[in-house]
Parts: sequence; C-alpha cells; structure tokens
Amino acid sequence: MLVVLVVLLVVLLVIFLVLVVLLVVLLVVLLAVLLVLLLVLVLLVVLVLVLVLLVVLVLVLVLFYKI
Repeated sequence: MLVVLVVLLVVLLVIFLVLVVLLVVLLVVLLAVLLVLLLVLVLLVVLVLVLVLLVVLVLVLVLFYKI
C-alpha cells in the first residue's frame, strides 16, 4: 500500500510540475506576442507620423512656391 501511495504522489507531483511548466510557457508566449504587437503598433504609429510630416512638408512647399 505504501508503495502505491508513493507512486501516486510522485505521479501527481509530475503532473503538477508539467502543468506549471506549461502555464509558464504559455505566459511567456503571451508576453512575447504582446511585445510583438506593441512593436508593430509603434512602427505603424511612426509610419503614420512620417507620412503626415511628408504630406505637411509637400503642402508647405507647394504653398510656398505658389506665393
């Protein structure tokens, strides 16, 4: 009986450890995905700002040359 109990405890511990490791891996993956999404958002914002600046510069140049 003792051997069976010990084996059951070990199996439960192994399952628990595997679940914890899986949870940690999932959290790390989620954090990585969030970081990538943040980087993409920042890049998109920078691109939009650059495009807006270019449009403003072109408009200013056109107006300047018309005057």
